[in-house]
Amino acid sequence: MAIARQVLCLSALLSLPHARSQPLRYSVAEEAPSGSLVADVAEDAGLAPAQLSARRARLASEDGRQRLRLDRATGRLVVAERLDREELCAQAPACTLPLELLLADPLQFFRIEVAVRDVNDHSPRFPDEQITLRIPETSNPGSRFPVVGAEDLDIGSNSVQSYSISPENEYFSVSFRSQSEEEKYVELVLEKPLDREEQAEMSFSLIAVDGGSPPRSGTTQIHIVVLDVNDNSPIFTQKLYVGQILENAPEGTVVLRVMATDPDVGTNGDISYQFIEEVGQRHLAFEIDAKSGEIKLRKPLDFETAQKHELSVQATDGGGLSAICKVLVEVLDVNDNAPELVVSSFSSPLPENTLPGTVVAFFTVRDRDAGENGKITCALEEQLSFSLRPAYKNYYELVTVTTLDREEMARYIVTVTAADAGSPPLTTTQTFTVDVSDVNDNAPVFNQTSYTMYVHENNIPTMLVGTIHASDVDIGPNAKVTYSLAPAQTTGQPPCSCISVNSENGHVFVLRPLDYEQLKQVEVLVVASDAGSPPLSANVTVHLVVVDENDNAPLVLHPAQDSSPASSELVPMSAEAGYLVTKVVAVDADSGQNSWLSYHLLKATDPGLFVVGAQSGEVRLRRPVTERDTVKQKLIILVRDNGRPPLSATAALSALLLNDFSDVRLPHSSLDMEDEGDSLTTYLIISLVFVSLLFLASMATFITCKACKRKELKDGLVLYGANNLPSSLADAASAGTLPHPYCYEINLTTGSGNSEFKFLKPILPSLPPQHCARGRDTDDEQDFHHDPLTTEDVTPENTGMLSAEQFNSLSFN
Repeated sequence: MAIARQVLCLSALLSLPHARSQPLRYSVAEEAPSGSLVADVAEDAGLAPAQLSARRARLASEDGRQRLRLDRATGRLVVAERLDREELCAQAPACTLPLELLLADPLQFFRIEVAVRDVNDHSPRFPDEQITLRIPETSNPGSRFPVVGAEDLDIGSNSVQSYSISPENEYFSVSFRSQSEEEKYVELVLEKPLDREEQAEMSFSLIAVDGGSPPRSGTTQIHIVVLDVNDNSPIFTQKLYVGQILENAPEGTVVLRVMATDPDVGTNGDISYQFIEEVGQRHLAFEIDAKSGEIKLRKPLDFETAQKHELSVQATDGGGLSAICKVLVEVLDVNDNAPELVVSSFSSPLPENTLPGTVVAFFTVRDRDAGENGKITCALEEQLSFSLRPAYKNYYELVTVTTLDREEMARYIVTVTAADAGSPPLTTTQTFTVDVSDVNDNAPVFNQTSYTMYVHENNIPTMLVGTIHASDVDIGPNAKVTYSLAPAQTTGQPPCSCISVNSENGHVFVLRPLDYEQLKQVEVLVVASDAGSPPLSANVTVHLVVVDENDNAPLVLHPAQDSSPASSELVPMSAEAGYLVTKVVAVDADSGQNSWLSYHLLKATDPGLFVVGAQSGEVRLRRPVTERDTVKQKLIILVRDNGRPPLSATAALSALLLNDFSDVRLPHSSLDMEDEGDSLTTYLIISLVFVSLLFLASMATFITCKACKRKELKDGLVLYGANNLPSSLADAASAGTLPHPYCYEINLTTGSGNSEFKFLKPILPSLPPQHCARGRDTDDEQDFHHDPLTTEDVTPENTGMLSAEQFNSLSFN
């Protein structure tokens, strides 16, 4: 109870973070049965019993034996096995069991010292069951005869306290003297002179009694042999001999020499030496020379096992008289034991986000050597992330000093070196392998800042166009990267439905065919996310460029290519080589070289008359026009792009070679014959059918209208614009490439059977300046230029122009 009160007084020291400055001290009697209560550790340590289980409390001892155990449910310290004080501490005055109470989460420990109290469980014991003393009959009363005393393994009051003789006799009494704990003498005191002749031998019991309750005793038989005459016993020069020897001394080394003298002569003065073995001791480590008294080393010593050896040496003369002395051999320590490092707790792996100052390991160091040889220092070998922190005396903590990063170092090999102060010093190393567990602290990183991929238009669906890749320096689930499309950052619109990315491997697919003419480039945002908690992600922009294919043929814009008859261009007979007939205009919806167009003359009525500009599409005269050339020329122009393979289109056009109107005769019959020769068969059939059906009904009307219109003609008639030309000429004028601001005057002769007409020089005052320009004239006659006629501000009512019906009634020779 006194110790428990002392512990309560020291409970204020429990606020220390890891260790108490003073241990918890308890005591328990030896031989206590298993399960006996020692103390309530949880209460004394200020811990609740529930904390012991939650924090995995356990006891640790220096030798690893669990003589005491901790009941986690109650927090009590109980006896785990039988305790024998004599086995644990031999004859040491105090016997203490050092323990450590270790708790985790957080790491904490308490030192516990349990003193084992001695109980009187051993009886005194003499080394021999019978002791024979040879005493000269001349011995005087008061003479003392030393006897080897009884040994009691108990200590203190439980050791031998008194001796007695039984049965009592008149010749001897026993004397027990104790000068110190090591020097205790038992002597038989002669009370009455002996007479060998009266009693040559006698026997009695010597009883040793300890101070236990109840007391225990031991007995040996004393046999007295009365000798004749030899009245001097050997005498040692010293009562106590002290010698020192190194623990690593070789066998045969002389420790010391004892010496005794005897004033007798002859055999009574011859002295021999021998060891007296005490109870439980056999001096196997030493031997004594019977003649010289030299004590020698018989086998190696160990300072850590025994620091001193007590010997009893008996000197006996030839007459049987003897003397006893004590020999104390002190063993000197040498540095023959390396430090020992005992790990009590070790935590591995550690999360990489562990804070500096976290305890990784808790250990103690000790050295069985003494003095300077037992002083220990600990150090780390070249380690910047960890350090040693002394906890208490020889206890150390291995703690972190910096933040750990698994990506820089996934495993630390921490070597702790413990060295003593001996000469030479001995060292012990302990290696701690600290693994660092991964924490999701790194986002995926793409191997490019952006990706540009290309796909040809008209691709097949689900076509693989490229791969994106992101890596994560973490491991395990924290490094598993998945890919997904994200809305655009600027607009927040959903990603393009034509692109898909494989979430596992980053393959980018185009899901449907693309058309370069509709979509030239797509930009999407791809997100790479890891599987950590919480997940981390990174974004990258993927540019998908659609590559043009030559999938669009050229489109001819001019001349128009529709179901109507091909347009006709008017070419004067006087035109020279290089004269611009028309210009073919075409476009291609493709791009690049697929849209580069070239023009070629594919077919012509007279191929040698025309030439086509390969790049410009201009149709010009290769040579001057001659009278032998056919009046109506048909041309087919091939327009071809530069794709692979190239695509092409054709443009069909007609050119009318016209001389002066006074010389040109264009009968309808001849034109019809040419048209018929060039028209399709179906067109001819349809025309004949319509003529046959309408001939009778329209003949009378046609003749009447023609007669009336001729009377209304004046001597001079000015024709403006293409609307008053015959249909074939009007088509040519409307499709021509000549500039608009030209107008022409036509004079017809009344009553002329040929209905001849000529182009005269322009009537400039008749039209605004922007519509008329002076043409080229020769002999007051204007050549028929290829530009279309202008009809603005000119009507049949105010100029006397022919109407379409009147013009169609004319015949051209």
